[in-house]
Amino acid sequence: MKTAVYPGSFDPITYGHLDIIKRAASMFDKVIVAVMCNSAKTPLFTLDERVKMIKESVTGIDNVVVESFSGLLIDYCKKENIHIVIRGLRAITDFEYELQIAQTNKELSHDEVDTVFLTTNIKYSYLSSSVVKEVASYKGDISPCVSDFVATALYKKFEKQKDQGDV
Repeated sequence: MKTAVYPGSFDPITYGHLDIIKRAASMFDKVIVAVMCNSAKTPLFTLDERVKMIKESVTGIDNVVVESFSGLLIDYCKKENIHIVIRGLRAITDFEYELQIAQTNKELSHDEVDTVFLTTNIKYSYLSSSVVKEVASYKGDISPCVSDFVATALYKKFEKQKDQGDV
C-alpha cells in the first residue's frame, strides 16, 4: 500500500490545499494530511482547530487521514514508515523553496523519502493562507478561497481578537 504525507500548517485550509489533497488521494492508497506545529510561525488557529477544520474539509475522501506532529518531517516519516511527501506548487518561487526542502529531506532521510510536486489548479494559483487571513481580517469576501465553515471560523477569530484588542 502506497502512503503519502501532505504536511503543512494549514492556517487555515484553503481550496488550493483541498485541490492538492483530492488529487493526491486519487494517486495514492492513503494520504495523511499532517498538520505541523511550526516553531517559525505564529498560527491564527490552534493545532486542534486546524486539525478539526481539515477533518471536516476532507469528509467523504475515504483514504485521507488527518494527524498532527511536531519536529522534523523526516522523523515523522520514519516513525510512520512513509516514503513519499506531497507538496503543492503555485509558482516558480514556490519551486525554488520547495526544491531546497525536498533535497534536504532526501539527504536527511538517506534517500528514503522522495517528494512529489503537484502544481495547483490555475484557479487557485493566487491563493495562500496568508492572503485569506488578510482579506478576512478586513471582513472581505473569502468565499472563493475557503469553505463556509472555515470562513465562519476566520471571521469569528478576527472578531474575537478585535473584542480583546489584539487587532
